[in-house]
Amino acid sequence: MILVFGSLNADFFLSIKNFPAPGETILTPKADIKPGGKGANQAAAAARAGGAVKMIGCVGADEIAQVPLTALKSVGVDCSDMQVSPDLATGMAMIMVDAYGENSIVVASGSNGALSADSVSDELLTSETILVMQMEVPLQENFKLLRRAKEKGCRTVLNVAPAHSVPVDILPLVDYLILNEIEAKMIYGSLFEKEAQDINEIALAIAKRTGGACLVTLGKKGSVAARDGDIILVGSLPITPVDTTGAGDAFVGIFAAQLDAEPNLRLALAKASAGAGLACLKFGAQGALPTDEEIMARVGEITLHGSYQVSDAFDR
Repeated sequence: MILVFGSLNADFFLSIKNFPAPGETILTPKADIKPGGKGANQAAAAARAGGAVKMIGCVGADEIAQVPLTALKSVGVDCSDMQVSPDLATGMAMIMVDAYGENSIVVASGSNGALSADSVSDELLTSETILVMQMEVPLQENFKLLRRAKEKGCRTVLNVAPAHSVPVDILPLVDYLILNEIEAKMIYGSLFEKEAQDINEIALAIAKRTGGACLVTLGKKGSVAARDGDIILVGSLPITPVDTTGAGDAFVGIFAAQLDAEPNLRLALAKASAGAGLACLKFGAQGALPTDEEIMARVGEITLHGSYQVSDAFDR
């Protein structure tokens, strides 16, 4: 089972030609409201990719909560243990997408800030559970749950997005640390108090501090995965993106779904990369998520290359 502990939002999309300058007002004829939040996006991605998923987050006691909840339930995510805050509004995000598919996002955390690790029962934390977390909920609650999860034998996935520092004593509890290039350089700098530009060097160094692997997503350049001193360069799909909003979350959710089905890191990386590319072909985060069948139809286009000796570290 995949247990996602994280954020849920209602996303307000604005399609624009160019991003406004400070003080500038621009008009757009189109706006949409869609389900979002990094936690919800990753839960939906895992479910669409065939995973059995339960999500625990916190929504407000308002009508907006039905936007993310209805969407999650429609793809089979179990939301039965969701928290409800009587005082805070459901999280919301304002997302501007320009003519080139790039986005600019402002998030009002709302009820996501009230999520508590205590809402996760010990019965859900077993050796059969893959715990997936991001950084849009109170960080101390993430770290508190990570400690409990490892004590219970869970496999753990932490997506360091949005970028935040992670305590040195927490990193060994993370089996799969997933970051983008900016987040990886930030974590590297905080760990080693110096800068580095070579992403392979960064991934290898961070991986040594985790409980397993470090995965760095690089957008259209694919991703890099480091584990046990070995590294794999993962290619990307040759696509023209329409909206990149949910690509990172698609990668995380699909990666977790494959690990739950079969703990083969090579296959999980290839499917995650293919799925992340497919998620860029439609507007929105959850509405663009591919099914497992769609991913499998394109996964053969993903290349895997070892820039260092590649051992069986990537076959488990």
